[in-house]
Amino acid sequence: MRIAQQRILAVIVGLLVAGCAVGPDYKRPEAAVIMPGAYSGATNEWKVAEPQAGRPKGNWWEMFGDADLTRLETNAAAANQQLKAAVAAFDQARALTDVTRAGLFPHFDFSPSATREGDSRNRPLNGKAAGKSQTFSFNTFTAPIDLTYEVDLWGRVRRSVESSRSQEQASLDDLETVRLGIQAEVATDYFTLRTLDAQTALLRSDIEVFQKSLELTQNRRSGGIATDLDVAQAETVLKTTQAELPGTMLQRAQFEHALAVLTGQPASTFAVAERPLDAAPPVIPPGLPSELLERRPDVSAAERRMAAANASIGVAKGAFFPTIQFNGLGGFESLNAGTVFNWQSRFWSVGPSLTLPLFEGGKNRANLRFARAAYEETVANYRQVVLAAFADVEDNLAAQNFLTIQCDAESAALLAARKQLEIADNRYRAGLVTYLEVATAQNTALDIEITTVQLRGQQLAAAVALVKSLGGGWQNPFVAAQASRPAKPSLTRKND
Repeated sequence: MRIAQQRILAVIVGLLVAGCAVGPDYKRPEAAVIMPGAYSGATNEWKVAEPQAGRPKGNWWEMFGDADLTRLETNAAAANQQLKAAVAAFDQARALTDVTRAGLFPHFDFSPSATREGDSRNRPLNGKAAGKSQTFSFNTFTAPIDLTYEVDLWGRVRRSVESSRSQEQASLDDLETVRLGIQAEVATDYFTLRTLDAQTALLRSDIEVFQKSLELTQNRRSGGIATDLDVAQAETVLKTTQAELPGTMLQRAQFEHALAVLTGQPASTFAVAERPLDAAPPVIPPGLPSELLERRPDVSAAERRMAAANASIGVAKGAFFPTIQFNGLGGFESLNAGTVFNWQSRFWSVGPSLTLPLFEGGKNRANLRFARAAYEETVANYRQVVLAAFADVEDNLAAQNFLTIQCDAESAALLAARKQLEIADNRYRAGLVTYLEVATAQNTALDIEITTVQLRGQQLAAAVALVKSLGGGWQNPFVAAQASRPAKPSLTRKND
């Protein structure tokens, strides 16, 4: 009999020490039900994503070689308020993890008290009134220590900690998403501002040329060579170009103010000196490894939220099982303050308690259904994020290819437009045509020049967007290390 009792006790102790965790263990599901066999611009298949948002990214904006951009990125990292809010949100998630983890340990409370009590003179004592000879008021001095410890027999607390840790990691990934988004927005706004600087310089230069052309036409009109129509056409070209300048400067001011907000500075005191757009689009390697996509923090955050939701299923299942607590109380109690800490004033109690859910009106089952549905929601969200990430990379790689083709064609068109303007101007000076041909050629050349400048800015913005879609660019030690390894799945078509 005693041996059987010892075995039962050993089993109970083993369960208390080791315990078990109810609910499913987390296994990351596939990124999507049906993944594309290959990227449309690549010859190799995609690699299954394994989120690694912590992989080093470096200061990717340095690839553009622009000191002003680097300064703005540094200022944004130090003073952007949206980034500070994201850091604070991560600190909250980390604190909540510590709060949840505290449930794994015993809780001790010390609550000393001193009270003065007065009893009723008519209180019953041995079935009779207490009488006048009894003491009806007295002091009580207590110095107790309470112990409470929940035995995590079914892993409910451990699943709660697991969920909190996954949420903390997701919050860190959210922080990196905000950081990357701010970095990309600073770079995009900066290159847009430089594009507007180039447009402004172009308009000012053309205004000077068109002003001289108007003066020449007016002189020719005075000499009887040109007509009033020629003068009106020359003036129309000049005034139209002058009207475009304020709108361009307004756009520049707006982007300058946007950069002020991003860098945490008042718009009224912030200024970026005008400078032509001289940055060249970076050269993108022909075989970017698909593993770069795994660094996207939004993909990693969605995956961590799946893990948190999966752990919450275990928490919901734990509610179906008994809760076992060890409770302890010990301390000193006396009617006299001078004897409260005497050994004779000690008191104590210790023992376990068990709470078994018998009838909850379906609450626990509803909570379990809720947890499972929440998990399925996070799975769908994760798959959507991954699919959107693939599409994002597709869009920006396509932008790189087609903008390059468009820019080359526009550059050829600009050469032709300048030649057309030169011929029209010579023919007008020779009296062979009216000024209408010159004005038409001038407008055509100006439009193509502005479009060429805008395309260059779009190329730089598309490069920034590609950096963001890849989770932080491609210029880092990881890419260099891949060069010495066997070929991996790529995002772009390799050169034949």
